[in-house]
Amino acid sequence: MSARDWHIRRSWSPEKPSPIPARFIPPSQLREMRRRDQVAAVCYRIRNRKIEFLLVQTRGRRWTFPKGGAEAGLTPAQAAALEAFEEAGVHGRIEEARFASYVCKKSAARASGGGDIVVSAHLCEVLWMGPPEESGRNPSWFSPEKAKRRLREDRNGPDGKQFARVVDRAVSRIQRLSSGTPTTIDALQRVNLSTRHPKRNSDSSQLFIVPRKPRKSW
Repeated sequence: MSARDWHIRRSWSPEKPSPIPARFIPPSQLREMRRRDQVAAVCYRIRNRKIEFLLVQTRGRRWTFPKGGAEAGLTPAQAAALEAFEEAGVHGRIEEARFASYVCKKSAARASGGGDIVVSAHLCEVLWMGPPEESGRNPSWFSPEKAKRRLREDRNGPDGKQFARVVDRAVSRIQRLSSGTPTTIDALQRVNLSTRHPKRNSDSSQLFIVPRKPRKSW
């Protein structure tokens, strides 16, 4: 069957044909529908008892969190860790469960009828950094307030506010973790990002990103 022959029926009955006509979905739209699920790594570090967030730039030079599409064979947290590694050279710990979500408005998604993209945000503690695999990302550290200002740049009011809420929720969670509140399991899962098929342990609440070669800290 060729790609032009793909059809999806909204309803079907073995006794009589459905009165609802078949809906044709072109392969290009199917690809956009797969990209609708995205993940982001909200990377942070604590220096001199102060929280800092790591942001990267898009091709349009807007600041954002390292993010990308969910990948087959990886959990959302593993996919987010991979994005942080590729876009910012991050090695560290990432939480398995998302702590927040936000909406990313994509013109391609609107054109395909897929609507806006919901991004699942995972908190990632940066242990050290190496060179990013992707060029032009310009990974940079910001205080929470500066990070919110950068994330508001070149975005409309509602979009900027939702990014600010993600930063605020991240700060609250980091403060709880730093205070010793038992919100995570101590067991860590080791993930080797030199391969796209890391081992999985469903009992772990965190993933540990293992560097391929030791490098100096930032």
